[in-house]
Amino acid sequence: MTAAGRGGNVAAAMGSDFDSETMRHALDLARAAAEAGEVPVGAVLVDAAGAVVAAAHNRVEVDRDPTAHAEMLVIRAAAQSLGAKRLPGCTLYVTLEPCAMCAAASSFARLSRVVFGAEDPKGGAVLHGPRFFAQPTCHWRCETQGGVGGAEAAALLRAFFRAKRKRPVP
Repeated sequence: MTAAGRGGNVAAAMGSDFDSETMRHALDLARAAAEAGEVPVGAVLVDAAGAVVAAAHNRVEVDRDPTAHAEMLVIRAAAQSLGAKRLPGCTLYVTLEPCAMCAAASSFARLSRVVFGAEDPKGGAVLHGPRFFAQPTCHWRCETQGGVGGAEAAALLRAFFRAKRKRPVP
């Protein structure tokens, strides 16, 4: 099957330059998250033509919502914007390997692709932990690609947590 074969995803067929450019947008959002005191994770969701439908960064702290991960925010916003609970042909770009909640939401939304930056051996659920899309109970398996902008995403996360550890605990 070609990259555009599943759900007619033109963005996937555009290749690595498009992926890198879109991940740069997600990395900018991750930097904004860090400046706001949030874990630096950014996400961008594009439609099958490659147009940005939604973009967000983590808002767990500011919203006081444990589900306000960047991925969840863009999936919700895209579904509302497009007026559909299913988002076939869409691609999610996120700076960190999705957790189980976000991987499940990607599957439920029927995203064609999930492209992520840094791997997350502790909390990730694509390549690590439950390996959500490899489970026999997963009804929709998104195509996945890791490592796009991964070094920069990992560096942002390391710097954020290093600075957090240096701050006195209130």
